[in-house]
Amino acid sequence: MASLNQFLEAQRQFQRELLAKTGVVGVGIGYKNADQGESDELSVVAMVEEKRPIAGIRAQDLVPPQLDGIRTDVIEVGTIRAQNTTSRSRWRPTIPAGVSIGHFQITAGTYGALVYDANGTAYILSNNHVIANSNDALINDAIIQPGATDGGVQGSDTVAVLHRYAKITYSDENVVGDPNPIIGKDVGSPPNPTPTPPTTPPTTPTNPSGDGCAAFIVSFADAIARANDPDARVQIVRGSAQNTTFDPFNPTTIEAQATIAENQLDAGLALPTQAGMFIPEIREIGVPTGTKAVMLGMSVRKQGRTTGLTTGTVTLINATVDVGYRTAIGSRTARFTGQVMTTGMSQGGDSGSVIMDGTSLNAVGLLFAGSGTATIFTPIDRVLQKLGVSITP
Repeated sequence: MASLNQFLEAQRQFQRELLAKTGVVGVGIGYKNADQGESDELSVVAMVEEKRPIAGIRAQDLVPPQLDGIRTDVIEVGTIRAQNTTSRSRWRPTIPAGVSIGHFQITAGTYGALVYDANGTAYILSNNHVIANSNDALINDAIIQPGATDGGVQGSDTVAVLHRYAKITYSDENVVGDPNPIIGKDVGSPPNPTPTPPTTPPTTPTNPSGDGCAAFIVSFADAIARANDPDARVQIVRGSAQNTTFDPFNPTTIEAQATIAENQLDAGLALPTQAGMFIPEIREIGVPTGTKAVMLGMSVRKQGRTTGLTTGTVTLINATVDVGYRTAIGSRTARFTGQVMTTGMSQGGDSGSVIMDGTSLNAVGLLFAGSGTATIFTPIDRVLQKLGVSITP
C-alpha cells in the first residue's frame, strides 16, 4: 500500500499537469470519496468548480484514475471566494475575538484572536486583506470596529492601527526570495498608535469586495488540513499512512513547481489604540490555550463575523491555491501553498477567523477563503512564526 510520501510525490510530479486541465481549480491530498462519506483510502484529489458528465469532457481534460500507480479522486468545490463579509455589532467597552473589524477602506472581516510578541505586547490577528487592504494600506492606517459595511466609521470607531503584515506577492510579479516579506514594524519595536488619516476620507469603502479580497480560485486548495505544527509537517493518524510525517516546505523534500510566486499566508497584525480594549476570548468558544497540528478528518470550529459559530471537518491537506484579489489597480491573482481545506463552514466576511480544534481550546489555523461547500485556512503555527507572535502571553 502506498505511503503518504508517495502520494505527496505524485502530487509534486503531476499537479501542474492536472491544473492545466479545463475545469480543474485545485489539487491536494485527501481521502477518496471524502465528499460522499468516510473513507480511509488516500488519493491525489483534483478539485473542480462543478462536476460534469464524462461524455461532456474532452479526453485531454479527463482526470486519470491513477497517476503512475497512485489513485486519484475528483471533488466539486464550487467557486472559492475571499470571505470578506454573526458578529456585526459595535462592541464596547471590550471587544471579543470573532467579531466584525477591518481596514477603513474595506467592508468587513473578522478579528481572529489576540496574539503576543516576546515583550508581551498584544496585537489583533487577522488577514492581510482584512486589515492591510490586500497590500494597499499604509502602516498606522486606521482599523475600525465594526467594519465599514457594518456601520463603522474612521475616527469614532477607530480601535487599532495597522502594525505589521505579510505582503502578498501576485502571480504577475517577479519575486526574488521570500514572496511574503514582512511589511511594517519590527518584532518588539515601539509602535506608533496614531493612525495616518487619508487625504480624502472616503464615505464608503473603496474596495467593495467584502473584507478586501475578491474571488479565490482554488488551485490545490483542498489538501492542507494537517500542516499545522511549527514545522508545517503533515501528520496522518488514520488509515495506512498512520504516524507518517512529511515537510512540504523543506526544499530538500519538495522542489519548486513553477516560476509563479508561492505565498504561504494571508495575515497581518493591528495594534489596539487602547490597552485592554480587545480581550482574548473568542465568542462562544473561549480563550485559546495553545496550538495543535491539523489532521485529516479533524473536527474544527470557528467564530466569524458573518456566520457566527460553525463547525466543519478537515477534508484535504497540502493544497496550493490560486486566489483572486481586487486591488487598487484591478483584479489580480496570487498563489498559496500548504493550505488546508474543510467542509463548508464560512461565508463572506468570515475571513480572519481563527480556526479552533473541535474538542479543545487549541488553535489550528487562520481562515482566509472559502465557497459554499469548502473553507480554506493556513496552519496557525506558520502564521504565528512568520509574524513573530504567539497565541498565549
